[in-house]
Amino acid sequence: MSDAPANRVQLRLPSTGELPALHALIESAYRGESARAGWTHEADLVQQPRTSVGELATLLDPPDELLLVAGHGAAMIGCVHLGRRSQDMGYLGLLTVRPGHQAAGFGKAILAAAEHEAISRFGTRIMELSVVSRRPELIAYYQRRGYAATGERRPFPVALDPPLELIVLRKPLNPAA
Repeated sequence: MSDAPANRVQLRLPSTGELPALHALIESAYRGESARAGWTHEADLVQQPRTSVGELATLLDPPDELLLVAGHGAAMIGCVHLGRRSQDMGYLGLLTVRPGHQAAGFGKAILAAAEHEAISRFGTRIMELSVVSRRPELIAYYQRRGYAATGERRPFPVALDPPLELIVLRKPLNPAA
């Protein structure tokens, strides 16, 4: 195993007191000028906040939802949300990497760790995620990691003009991996 920094990413549950800092991290990666330092942002497409501290708090306790902070040493460098949608189906969302840490392997490491966590916690055999249809480079990123478009499209959760759609991608997970 390589000793690259991304290989030392650890996922853990956040405390309630960490939610404001986690919220700020998410917003910095998805929205506004700070997001432009990375490549995964939606700053050119959406102006509304990505989430809120209150929304993050709702992910802390339900048995079928899991919000995880990605740490590298003492630094909070990202997060991911996992959910159980059925006995075999999981959902992955809110994959976030601090803009200054993007393109260094952290996203790939968080994704792999999250898939492993979904298998062990929820028994997930198929992971689903959705990506804004106007982000072909992000769709390609997930395809390189084994996700395939299902052909399903869903409306973006915020009404915009012009409207956005989400493309649904799925990947079979290998519990033995």
